[in-house]
Formats: sequence, structure tokens, C-alpha cells
Amino acid sequence: MRLLHGFALSLCACLASALAMAHEGHAPAAPAADTVVAAAQPTAGTRDAKTWFTDTPLQDQNGNTLRFYSDALENRVVLLNVIFTSCTDACPLITQKLKQVREVLGDKADGITFISLTSDPLRDTPAVLKAYTLKQGVDEPHWLFLTGDKAQMDLVLGRIGQVIPSPEQHSTQLIVGDVANKRWSKIRPDAPAAAIAQRLQLLAMPVAGR
Repeated sequence: MRLLHGFALSLCACLASALAMAHEGHAPAAPAADTVVAAAQPTAGTRDAKTWFTDTPLQDQNGNTLRFYSDALENRVVLLNVIFTSCTDACPLITQKLKQVREVLGDKADGITFISLTSDPLRDTPAVLKAYTLKQGVDEPHWLFLTGDKAQMDLVLGRIGQVIPSPEQHSTQLIVGDVANKRWSKIRPDAPAAAIAQRLQLLAMPVAGR
């Protein structure tokens, strides 16, 4: 339990500030450089990471059931963000920014998984998410749009630092991570696409000594 508690504290320290830029009201944030959060040294093994993130079953935009840790996160470099499909401003704009990031990554994009989690699971069914990905031009195998029932999404979103009273109140911060090595940081969505891509490429590089 001590190891798990230490891991949870390290992860929370990395992710808690992601709530700083709220979606509510869709107020534009002042331009700022993306923020790097110091990487926490691993304090426990994969089992504890799985316990923290949970293997909550969720559905992707194609109706496939995926375990959140084992199927979406484990041993991957990931970018996580939160959206809801009925949003008409920030969410589609950020989705388009992330599409640009994948274009900048080029052939390296296949090694990086984007995970967009809905804050509105009551309306965002797999079919609705699929329609959103087609409309936005982002329907691809390395970009997961995940939903579930409200309890499932509340649990998963809470584990990445998002306790959301209503769909509109999610954070628009991007969370990037090298899951295997427990290296996490957050990036403002108004950072240039090239800067976000560079951060992901750095995370994808092998860690010296491992």
C-alpha cells in the first residue's frame, strides 16, 4: 500500500494542476508556454500503475470494449484530453489542433496514442463519437475516443485529475505521458502544434539506462 500511495501522490502532483484552465464559459486563456512537470521517479511497478488508473472497461468510437490501463495506456506514449461532442467552440478547435500535431509527427504518429475522453457520457455514445471523428477528420486507429457509463467515466476522469460537475467544466489542458517510465507533463492547448509534437517525440525516446 505504501508503494501504491507513493505512486498516487507522484501522479497527482503531475496532474492536479491540469485543472487550472477550465472549459467553463469557454473564456480564451492568455497565451503561455507549455508547462513541464518534473518527471517523478518510478516508485512502484506496473501492477500499481494498473491499480491507480484502473482497468475500467470503456468503449471506443467503433464500439470496441477496451480496458483503460491494459488496452489504452500500458507501455504507450499517450496524449490525453477531455472533450464533449456537443461543444461548439473549444473542443473542436482543440481536436483540430491535435490533428495538426499528428500531421507534424508524420510517420512517428503511429507510435503515439491519442486518447480523447468524453465528459458527457450520457450523450456521447460510441456512435456519436464515431460521427464526431468523421466530421473532424480524425477517425484513425491510433486515436481513441472513449466513453462509458457515468460511473465509469467519473472514475477514469478522476484518476487523471478531472472531477467534473458538468460536461462544460472539464479542463482543456493536454496531458502527455510515457506510461512505462511514469514521465508525465501537461501542455496548454494553445501551444504550437510543433511544440506539442516535439514533447511527444521526446517522451517516445528511450530512457537512458533502461
